[in-house]
Amino acid sequence: MKFIVTLLLMSILAFSACLFMPWWSIAITSFLVGVFIPQKKGIAFLSGFLSLFLLWLGLTFWISHQNNDILAHRISLLILKKDSPLLLMLLTALIGGLVSGMAALTGSLMRTFSSQK
Repeated sequence: MKFIVTLLLMSILAFSACLFMPWWSIAITSFLVGVFIPQKKGIAFLSGFLSLFLLWLGLTFWISHQNNDILAHRISLLILKKDSPLLLMLLTALIGGLVSGMAALTGSLMRTFSSQK
């Protein structure tokens, strides 16, 4: 149950923070959730990774679908050198998931190390 609450909390906070702050604010929100909600290291990373991976995958799919994938086709040709909007969406979600997962892991480890002193 705590895992699902953490997933939802990280997703909601990251979405809200990105409305007003830069994209890397997802790391701050995941770090804070990792500090305040005690979890094991692996579970903290997994919850951070999955929350942002699914959020960014859904957002990129929705935004790309709104303009009939025109921009995604062009950007994938520019960056990936192949016409694959889905691969671009997965790569975007992977980057967001890794940033959030590492931040949540760092928050969980900080909580663990501070409680040992």
